Amino acid sequence: MSGVDFLVMGAGVAGLRAAIELADHGEVLVVTKEAVAESNTHYAQGGIAVAMEGEEDVVLHLQDTVGAGDGLVYEPAARVLVDEGPARVEELIEWGTKFDRDGGKLVRTREGAHSLARILHANGDATGAEISRSLVAFARKHRNVRFAEWTTVSKLLVEDGRVIGTDLLDRNDCLERVHARAVLVAAGGAGQVYSDTTNPAVATGDGIAAGSLAGAELADMEFYQFHPTAFSLPGAPRFLMSEALRGEGAYLRNDRGERFMERYHPLLELAPRDVVARAITREGMGGRSGEIRLVHLDMRHVQGIDLHKRFPGISAFLGHYRLDLHRDLIPVRPAAHYLMGGIRTDVDGRTSLRGLYAAGEAACTGVHGANRLASNSLLEGLVFGTRAATSMLEDGLPLVSAGAPDGGCTSLEASEAERLETAIAALQRTMWAHAGLLREESSLRAGQVARAESAVGIESVAKGGRLSRRIVEAQALCAVAGAILDCALARSESRGAHYRNDFPRRDDAHFRKHSILRRDGTGQSQVAFREW
Repeated sequence: MSGVDFLVMGAGVAGLRAAIELADHGEVLVVTKEAVAESNTHYAQGGIAVAMEGEEDVVLHLQDTVGAGDGLVYEPAARVLVDEGPARVEELIEWGTKFDRDGGKLVRTREGAHSLARILHANGDATGAEISRSLVAFARKHRNVRFAEWTTVSKLLVEDGRVIGTDLLDRNDCLERVHARAVLVAAGGAGQVYSDTTNPAVATGDGIAAGSLAGAELADMEFYQFHPTAFSLPGAPRFLMSEALRGEGAYLRNDRGERFMERYHPLLELAPRDVVARAITREGMGGRSGEIRLVHLDMRHVQGIDLHKRFPGISAFLGHYRLDLHRDLIPVRPAAHYLMGGIRTDVDGRTSLRGLYAAGEAACTGVHGANRLASNSLLEGLVFGTRAATSMLEDGLPLVSAGAPDGGCTSLEASEAERLETAIAALQRTMWAHAGLLREESSLRAGQVARAESAVGIESVAKGGRLSRRIVEAQALCAVAGAILDCALARSESRGAHYRNDFPRRDDAHFRKHSILRRDGTGQSQVAFREW
């Protein structure tokens, strides 16, 4: 057993920024399932949205954020985001983040649903990797920051209604208990809950599930953003074709070569992501024998820009498939990308559970509403990671110890590991088929049944309280899937990223509220709708 002042779950932008804020005030342990660089932050391509041109720019950024959120953005959180964002980005620059410049001036681009160009990027299309690099380097300079790599949080420890620490699994699946004055969940999203996703393998919703199981409220779990343009070739990964491609002028064309976005939104290819994703889905439906018709990104007409230099990572990836942005149509389709919901917090990162804080994609402040504005996620991690750390310091909770953990090291037989992977794959297919872009009651209820079947398969391997990283991930995916299905079924309207075929219209009279999910004493989830 050991104790630290502050434990941070996750080494993305929110967790690292919080760790830096905490480092002058006590020992900080940053727990991450793989190497420090492996996070959703690292894979963020497009950039970071920030209003650095004065008050008018800030006001427009707020308006764009609220507009994209389809009537559900919690405005106090959005105001915090746009007001404090410039200072947080200036800090990044001071700490060594190298955003792209032209003649010494920061280069800005425009993405979907933004009223003007305010997106900063680094190394063309590797913004997240550059921000992650600079934050890791800066955090490592603090002697109070310690990293526990290849380590999994198996559960949060709760005593007298307060989180007092965590149980951890090391790379050998051996258990250790760590106590902390305060715990921050900044473990990212849960894209792996879907079979088609742009998220890395680590994005299994561990932090969200741990918070919920400990008793924290979740919010807005039905709102999962599907990125419109993931690469789509049989056998190829769902590599992200950044929204910045459309910001630089890319068209979307259907299998007949027609631009089609004019039928769906006046902003055409720069419409909000949920609109573009559904448009691509509809254009790809209805082929003979039910086959999916191809939709393509087209940049062949774009002049005056070296697309290989502007998008080096994307160009290199496409080169493996003998495709070129200047020359070829690029096949795309939507894939799960970003969870607007998560552990419910106030604007200062406090959850409904004392001693537990959350920031970044694992948290829900209401800042994104029903649909996240492009490139607001990295900014959210910076701003609310800082604020959560400030709350952890202000609350000044004492260190409390508990008994030793139950169990030692776990190893799975090959047959058990195979059964676990089979259950996970079935769950992922279930969520894509029944809780994807287009939903309805019958499908969601079928999804609940299929999800329960996957849960039985997972628990057959975890019997007797056995633990391993993969068991923890499987249980987390199952818990997150249940929350998404329950909230999607409860919201009988269409809003933002949540679209119901059986309720295609927005219903402000009944649902201009947030879904709040909480587990009762029996472990069953209850969904209620209320103001933030």
